[in-house]
Amino acid sequence: MKNYLWIVTTLLLFVCSCHQGQAADSHHLPSASPESVGMDPGRLALIDFVVQQGLERDSMPGAVVLVGYQGKVVFLKAYGDRQLQPEEVAMTTDTVFDLASLTKPIATATSIMQLIEQGKVQLSDPVSKYIPEFASNGKQDITVYQLLTHQGGLIPDNSIKDYQEGPEKAMQRIYDLKLYYEPGTRFAYTDVGFILLGDIVKRVTGQSVHEYSQKHIFQPLGMTETGYLPAAELKKRAATTQQREGRWMQGEVHDPRAYKLDGVAGHAGLFSTAEDLAIYAQALLNQGRSGNTQILKPTTVELMTRGYQVVDIMRGLGWDVLSGYSSNRGDLFSRQAFGHGGFTGTSLWIDPAQDLFVIFLSNRVHPDGKGSVNSLAGRIGTIAAAAIKNQSIGGVKVPSKASLEVLTGIDVLKREQFKVLNGMRIGLITNHTGLTREGESTVQVLNNAPQVDLKTLFSPEHGFAGKLDVSKIGDSTDQKTGLKIFSLYGKTRTPTPESLQDLDALVFDIQDIGARFYTYISTMGNAMRAAKQQGIRFIVLDRPNPINGIDFSGPVLDEGSQSFVGYHRIPVRHGMTAGELARLFNTEMNIGADLQVIPMQNWKREMYYDETGLTWVNPSPNMRSLNEAVLYPGIGLLETTNLSVGRGTDTPFEWIGAPWLDGMQLARELNRSGLPGVRFVPVQFTPVSSKFANELCSGVNFIVTDRWRFQSVETGLEIACQLRALHPEQWETKSYNRLLGNQSVFDAIVAGESVLQIQALYQQDLAEFGFRRAKYLLY
Repeated sequence: MKNYLWIVTTLLLFVCSCHQGQAADSHHLPSASPESVGMDPGRLALIDFVVQQGLERDSMPGAVVLVGYQGKVVFLKAYGDRQLQPEEVAMTTDTVFDLASLTKPIATATSIMQLIEQGKVQLSDPVSKYIPEFASNGKQDITVYQLLTHQGGLIPDNSIKDYQEGPEKAMQRIYDLKLYYEPGTRFAYTDVGFILLGDIVKRVTGQSVHEYSQKHIFQPLGMTETGYLPAAELKKRAATTQQREGRWMQGEVHDPRAYKLDGVAGHAGLFSTAEDLAIYAQALLNQGRSGNTQILKPTTVELMTRGYQVVDIMRGLGWDVLSGYSSNRGDLFSRQAFGHGGFTGTSLWIDPAQDLFVIFLSNRVHPDGKGSVNSLAGRIGTIAAAAIKNQSIGGVKVPSKASLEVLTGIDVLKREQFKVLNGMRIGLITNHTGLTREGESTVQVLNNAPQVDLKTLFSPEHGFAGKLDVSKIGDSTDQKTGLKIFSLYGKTRTPTPESLQDLDALVFDIQDIGARFYTYISTMGNAMRAAKQQGIRFIVLDRPNPINGIDFSGPVLDEGSQSFVGYHRIPVRHGMTAGELARLFNTEMNIGADLQVIPMQNWKREMYYDETGLTWVNPSPNMRSLNEAVLYPGIGLLETTNLSVGRGTDTPFEWIGAPWLDGMQLARELNRSGLPGVRFVPVQFTPVSSKFANELCSGVNFIVTDRWRFQSVETGLEIACQLRALHPEQWETKSYNRLLGNQSVFDAIVAGESVLQIQALYQQDLAEFGFRRAKYLLY
């Protein structure tokens, strides 16, 4: 925040800076005055002042600054010179710059993301799958994800001598490198890793990263001034860098290794102008789209640019988010911001939460390589964000909600006069949550539909009425319809062939809660298998994920740990609806059912349940409010240990406690941890049933202050870490992994590692899940 204070002070003292930096007309993105889009031109004009300071301090010979906001260029200006030696040449806004390491995310990582979308590459794949020669010297298990996040165990740069005999020999020497450290155990920024990623592009597509990015990224976007090996016309207006072999480099890659690789490499070699880069930046803000061109799917953009915990920093896939390399990041950017810098003096930062991007391009290495611009670029980013009127610093961009009422699957089915079920004999898997928007039971609706023959009912854990909290439930009869109810939480948890006799389809209509270990989705999966075996259709009447369909988090279930509380390899919080999970299960688990999902209408992924207009019905006896559902993925993980999670009280999952726990100390440490969107209050409570019944428990109450910033699973893991540190003898961990389902994370908690270290353990699996999940999303 020091830069923010500096800006405020300067605004008061530097009154003459109210002149707005002149914005040139852009043939790429439309230009607009700052006032017309809600920016303060006086604040934005401070860019002139800080850049002039940089010029006077010899940080660089010149620069171009472009600020984009709400799809418009609101500031574009050139400063100083693009060349000082052998003669001075003024900087212009159309100057072509050597982007250096901006090549990594813009050309190489974007190419890799496209290949992942196409199913030609996977994040968890070993690099040696594509480059067999790379497997030597213990490198056989290094993954694509680890290269993208700079934790692949590789040296930052191998010796320039390795490049002296041409590209082919240079690549062979990279393949032969020994490990620099154990992969996945630390972050070490490396050019070598991105050289290999560029090589993967070539191995998979038959095209160099230069050829591929031109054809599939830059040309489709209309970025005519971007690419490797700039043509003669672009070279003429390129910023000069340093001398090499007796000549000044102008339009020739500065990086010595990229130069030895004939100017084309995954880590460096890309050239561009500010206005061309603005097209790319805006495409990412537009969820991968520019006009009619879609270079990446919206889900891919989100997965590429979100922050993944890498030891104690945050990195995207090819992008920086928050690390030791983030000094060029504006102080007022939100936690959704991502960007990168380049050695030659370039940077690009994009903030989706503020619909803002800032491009800073300089040739700070001219003429002697001594310029320094990272802090200057960061100050410019801070100014740009501060110029936004009515901004929310550090906020989260949440898309606007639908104004129409959400219709669940049963509502849609009813409105369409049950055409999908016309003339069919059906079994219905449901409970008390199976209701229309008006509150009518799905059982009654289907039973009264003349074209539907409802033959039998099935109920999940907690029974048909959702009131039982016992280990086994027997079959029963529905008093209103007289239909038999087969329990799927008794002698069997799968419909038997006998129960499915004479049926044409099984219909599933139950409200899920959004956590992996909530068993209704396991019941659904088992029933899908039974339907497949019986040769009948399986139909899901979809319902909202009550804690939104955007966020997914937590450890992914280990292979081999599948159970009724861990049906498939998904994270603790999955961010999917029941219908979407059915699609995922059906494919990934090779169920092969004749599956049909009746989608909702008007539901948006960012919605929490209270934004749907639907009536909240407790999905199970101890899930009594949306607030408890928000807490549940993280707090629920703890209930297999010797803690009360509030069962037997009026507010389960809103607090934890035990007779042996020091609630005041735990609350103090949790508040000190800085977990976002939540506060912790020491409490005492006495459960009337369940664990520690009629015993006074000391504990902690959870107050969610901002549910969009609150991270339930991270909070649950932090509580576990604090319990391990504060009560190593009293807190029993032997059953903790039952719901956690991830041995490495469990071991790390028991070993006393920090939450940051623990989160880093499962980020690759989480990123991979993101791409797996994207294939099955319906909304």
